[in-house]
Amino acid sequence: MPRRFVDMSIYLENDVLSDPPPLAPKITYQSHQDTLPEFMAMLPGTTPADYPEGQAAAAEWVTLTTHNGTHLDAPWHFHATQDAGLPGGARPSITIDEVPLEWCFQPGVKLDFRHLPDGHVVTAAEVQAELDRIGHTLSPLEIVVVNTRAGSRYGQRDYLGAGCGMGHAATMFLLERGVRLTGTDAWSWDAPFSYTARRVAETGDTSLIWEGHKAGRDIGYCHLEKLHNLEALPPTGFLISCFPHKIRAASAGWTRAVAIFED
Repeated sequence: MPRRFVDMSIYLENDVLSDPPPLAPKITYQSHQDTLPEFMAMLPGTTPADYPEGQAAAAEWVTLTTHNGTHLDAPWHFHATQDAGLPGGARPSITIDEVPLEWCFQPGVKLDFRHLPDGHVVTAAEVQAELDRIGHTLSPLEIVVVNTRAGSRYGQRDYLGAGCGMGHAATMFLLERGVRLTGTDAWSWDAPFSYTARRVAETGDTSLIWEGHKAGRDIGYCHLEKLHNLEALPPTGFLISCFPHKIRAASAGWTRAVAIFED
């Protein structure tokens, strides 16, 4: 049966706004000539003339955090413990190398929240309304991704502050139905920090800080951030593959997130 693939990942690249500048990735490119000294050091006695057309290998040096690019956050990123709301109570949060692989290859569901304003905090009722609109009932382990306005602003000056965020109640709505992996095309699963800071200052309610992430204290889950091209997806009818890089004891891992259609 033929398959169709939709790439849901952004590039790791220099000079495109994908993170606050102090956290941005940095890539240094080495040409085939640049690496000649390295090859000659590893193969003593060789000279540039020994390599076809004087070329060794192209390579890159990359400086990253595990949260650069399209990546999967592990429960450890959100809090030191998870599952306080489940039978058995709180336990140490799992790191990215401990995330069950079956969470990372499941049917996908897209919720379209592009109409919601920047900084809006999505509620459980809004999640239910969107599920009703697309005529879908959630099943355990489905991967739920949210399409926000941020996807259209990637690389632009307003990207970091664009899009709505998922609140604690909305996140718990998903987790209580067996979802264990979610995703967003915004910089964060939560509303942009600028909006959260304003709400906390106005209300004094510190429970608003990172409320979607902190839902992992109650039920451990993972989420994808900085997805892309979600506009190309229908509400259902596809698989999502998002296996993270295996980094020991890390809070996140980079992934090439892909939607797969069995046509």
